[in-house]
This record gives sequence, structure tokens and C-alpha cells, in this order.
Amino acid sequence: MSVITIQCRLVAEENTLRQLWELMAEKNTPLINELLEQVGQHPNFEKWLKKGEVPEEAIDTIKKSLITQEPFAGQPGRFYTSAVTLVKEIYKSWFALQQERQRKIEGKERWLKMLKSDIELQQESQCNLDIIRNKANEILTSFVANFTENRNQQFKKKGNKTKKNKKEEEESTLFNALFKIYDKTKDCLSQCALAYLLKNNCQVSEIDEDPEEYVKRRRRKEIEIERLRKQLKSRKPKGRDLTGEKWLTALKEATNQVPVDQLEAKSWQASLLKVTSDIPYPVDYESNTDLDWLIHSNDDDIKKKVILVWQIYFLKQLIKSGSYSFIKYLYFQRGCLPKRDVNWLNLKNKAGRIFVKFNGLRKNIINPEFYICCDSRQRHYFQRLCQDWQVWHDNEETYSSSLFFLRSARLLWQKRKGTGAPWKVNRLILQCSIETRLWTEEETELVRIEKINQAETEIRESEQKGKPKQKVLSHRQKLNNLFPNRPSKPIYKGKPNIIVGVSFGLDKPATVAVVDVANKKVLAYRSTKQLLGKNYNLLNRQRQQQQRLSHERHKAQKRNAPNSFGESELGQYVDRLLADAIIAIAKTYQAGSIVIPKLRDMREQITSEIQSRAEKKCPGYKEAQQKYAKEYRLSVHRWSYGRLIESIKSQAAKVGISTEIGTQPIRGSPEEKARDLAVFAYQERQAALV
Repeated sequence: MSVITIQCRLVAEENTLRQLWELMAEKNTPLINELLEQVGQHPNFEKWLKKGEVPEEAIDTIKKSLITQEPFAGQPGRFYTSAVTLVKEIYKSWFALQQERQRKIEGKERWLKMLKSDIELQQESQCNLDIIRNKANEILTSFVANFTENRNQQFKKKGNKTKKNKKEEEESTLFNALFKIYDKTKDCLSQCALAYLLKNNCQVSEIDEDPEEYVKRRRRKEIEIERLRKQLKSRKPKGRDLTGEKWLTALKEATNQVPVDQLEAKSWQASLLKVTSDIPYPVDYESNTDLDWLIHSNDDDIKKKVILVWQIYFLKQLIKSGSYSFIKYLYFQRGCLPKRDVNWLNLKNKAGRIFVKFNGLRKNIINPEFYICCDSRQRHYFQRLCQDWQVWHDNEETYSSSLFFLRSARLLWQKRKGTGAPWKVNRLILQCSIETRLWTEEETELVRIEKINQAETEIRESEQKGKPKQKVLSHRQKLNNLFPNRPSKPIYKGKPNIIVGVSFGLDKPATVAVVDVANKKVLAYRSTKQLLGKNYNLLNRQRQQQQRLSHERHKAQKRNAPNSFGESELGQYVDRLLADAIIAIAKTYQAGSIVIPKLRDMREQITSEIQSRAEKKCPGYKEAQQKYAKEYRLSVHRWSYGRLIESIKSQAAKVGISTEIGTQPIRGSPEEKARDLAVFAYQERQAALV
């Protein structure tokens, strides 16, 4: 499945925007804040923390006790459902961070418990260092052979990787395997020998240990544990303070009281310097039938409707003010609109404009109709949404909404600079998640077959239980009908022996090698400069921007000033250009798959690349190498490889090219790494078939 997100701006009458803002800011956001607070104070909170998720039933129970109270009452049902879902996702993310920190603390404490100096190892084993080294050599020699054989057997296993297999793969490195044996070993000499190997990076060192370096190494690990424990005590999610009351309370407390200790002073400072969002929480529409779409096809119909709305508005203003202005009366009689008042619709070129309505807003908003303003590159997507909805709305008993091009939607406000009412300054945005596989007739047919198989499986299971589900039977019957008027496009079919390897690096974010693995021949290489072409200068501009922002952030930190500087979307744009170029070359050579490196290996890759450059630049001088490596990091900076990977996956899924994850070699040029990445992926694929 390839799901992408498109967005547009929603334009409506000022009164409509005001009512929606008040509904989201004065009712929905306070409800979410209250839910976050009550969930954090729940008696079962510690159990949920260990589990890593808050049960939706628990949040729903709290919600039911709040929706009858002010100011939470009177919201549409979709707003309540969205609030429960959002609170669940916020705490799920927070729990994941806490669990990750706890795992890091346990791992570092485990390492610290094992880490002992050479003198301590000799005292514990009652043997000299030479005996410990000989024992370590013996263990390493016997273990490496068994370890390599076990790894080869794992590659030959068939089937998909389960969670258990993934965990075994993560623990299959030599270091982790030795650490696992260390925990099980009871022999004192063997345990000391394993500790010696582990602290020396699985090698037997012939150089005597420097006591000062050992103390520094141990202290660094202790500092890391202390920092993680402080982060573990981080505050629970508090929600958004739209009114600024919490900030004013913190300012009053810091002004009128003296801090008890430095920790309390730092907490006050953090509260005052924290940049809070003054935009309401978004509202999620998880059902694709909650939005009503409409395309106006006649200019006269739109003009009559807009004039009628404004006539009613002028009449209300005249009655309210009691002032029958001649100009306003003239406008009312002629059915004309003054230019300064036409702020939400332009009466020119109205044919084909798209409008959307949200279910549940009719009780809260007088005219809940919004006009869509989008880029011309996305207009055809919204036109398809309108066509699908119109077909389904006219024949609900014939077509299934599961084949809608739309999957879900989100209504949110986008912050803008300016003065005035927030609903005038900020923009109302609609984000729509769409499934690209449902764009063409051929791919829609594949999706339809998948859903038919799923429905038939559910029907068989329900019949075995003796409780056939009428909804499933009706859904299965509707799946026989395909949505009409979808374009026809042949499905992409690549050659399985053509693989595109993509290597990542510090200086060159992406390098491509197209390999014919069957004939062991490289068909083409592409560097980052060749992939970007005339847009290569954007890469240097992005790096200069990162350096400048890093310098500004450093200066702000020294002044204890806010240092959250927003970056432009230039890096994301460059990633998309690289992804488009990679997909284009894959289509040119009819590649069957694209191999991407594992993201977790990138730190080691980058460190190795910098170290090799430093050794080549300053051979024999360790201090000079460290200085060069530091300066090189500052000059080149880091690249968002995760974002680049997601861009490649998304673009490949649109075309129908599969993506694989492989291990990138540490040594070699970027071209050689990309070539070997493709070859290794093919070898692993062949080994899995044996």
C-alpha cells in the first residue's frame, strides 16, 4: 500500500471560520488537555507505561464523564472521537520514548557493571594479564568459527521475518553474542577474558591499558546514565496552552518566590523559555465518508448562491445597527457585492471549483461549506475525490467506500504571522491521505481482489461460529462493482535480475549503481551531482543553511535564549529530487527492486568515513586527525537519511517498484558500496530460496 498526503487551504466566510476556530480552540483543545491530565493521574498509569499503550476504552470512559460538562459539551461526535484517538497516540509516543530511555539505562548499567580495568580483572581472576589474554584469544578463535556458521544457517531460513527473527538478527553481531555468553558464563577466568574482549572491541590488545583513559571512559558512561535518568523524569504531556495562563502562572511564581534549589530554578527557566503552540489541536476524520464533496459546474448557480448569502448578511447588519445606509441598501437591492467585502470568493471563473462539507458541523456552524484552494499539481487528486464521492453517494447500495481514493482526512490550522483575529491571520488546512494504488483501473482491480479475499475469509470465519455478519456479506457484494471512469495504465513490470543499489554517505548523500546480478555486470553509476543535475547547487545551499542555523543555535544556547530555529523545507525538496531521479533511472533500466541501506548502520558508516578521511589527511598524528574530523563534521554536517529513505519508498511504491533493506559495506568508494549493496541483497535473496 502506498498512502501519500496531499493538502489544500480551505476558504469560507469569516463567520464560518470564526465559529470553527471557537469550536476547536475553546472546546476541543481544552477537552484534549483535560484528557491528557486525567490519563496521567489514572491509578493504572504505571501498568500502561509498562505495556506501552493506553487502552482506548479507558480514555473513552474519561471522555464520557467530561462531555456533559462545560466547556466540553456541544461538540460534533467526530471531534470527540478524534480527541480520544489523539490522546492515545500522544501517550503511545511518550511511552515509547520512556521505554527507549529505560532500555538505554539498563544497557549502559549492564556495560558499566562489566567494565573493569586490567588491574581489577587480574585481581578478580587471580591470574596475570598474559593468561587472561591467552584465554581471550582461545575464546575468540573458537567462537568466531561457530558464530559465522550460525549466521550462514540463519540466512538460509525460509519465510518472512517475524518479530522474533528480527530480534535475533539484531543480537547476531559478534559483540552482542559475546555479551550474551558473558552473562551465562560462571567460570571466573572465562568471564574476565570475555570482559577483556568486550572492552577492547572484541580484540586482544597487546598495548597496556592507560589508567587515566579507563577512568575517563567509565566517567563518560556514568554521565550518560545520569542524563538519561533526568530525561526519564520528564514531565507528562500537558497539552497546549492557547490562552497563555500557564506561562503567566510560571512567570508570577518565578517573580514572587525564591527557588529552593538549582533544580527548581532550572524548571522555572524551562517553563518560561518553552515555546508553546497557540494553534488548536487538529481534528481527524478517519472515515472517508465523513466528507461531502461538490464541484460547482455553473457560474450562475454560484453567483446566485453567494449573492443570496451576502443579501442575508447585509439585511442582518442593517437590522442590527438600525442604520439604513443608502450604499448598503443599494447593494442589497441590486444584488451586488462591494469588492472590499468579497474576501472568501472571487466570482470570476467559478466553474469547476471544488467545495467540501464536514459531517457533524451543521449543528455548530451556520454555513459549513469550504472552498478548496490547492496547487494545480494536486487539483486532479481533489477532482478524483469528488468523482468517487459522487458515484458512491448516488449509488450507496452498489459501490463500496473501501475503494475510495480517499483514506482519511485531517482538519487543522496553520500558523501565520500577522495581527488581528486568529481565524483571519491563520490558515485553515485540510490534509487528505490517499492511496495511490487506487488511481488506475488496473491497480484498483488488484486492490479489489485483495479486499474480496479478506471479506470471504471473514465470511467463512463468521459462518463457522454460526453468526454470519450481514455487513460483511453486503460489503462483499458491493466489491463486485468497480468504480467507473478510472484511467487505464499498464502495471510496471521490472526485471528481477536488475537491482538498483543506493549507498549513503556524508559528503555524497546518495550514490546509485544499477547492477545486472545474473550476469554480474554494472549497467550504470550515478553520483549525487548526476542525480540532481542542474539542481545540485541546492545541496550546497542546504548545507550552508544548516551551518548558519547551527551557529545561531549555539549562540542562543550560550545566552540561555530560545534556540528552536525553524528550518526551511529545502532539505525535503532535495530529498524528493533525489528520490525522483533514482526512480527514473530504475524505470529506464527496468529494475525489479531498489536496495536501501539499514538506517541503524549509518552512524557507524559516517564515523568510518570521517576517520578514513582524517587518517588519509593527517597520517600518524592522532590529535590532528581528531581536529580534522571535527572540522569536517561542521563543514559537511549531517543529512536526514530517514527522510530520504521515506521519499524513495514512497516514490517507488507509486510506480510499483519493490524496495529492500540491506547492509551497506563500510569500506570502498560510494560506487563500490552501492554495487556491493545490490549484490549482497541478491545473494541473501538466493540463500533464502535454498
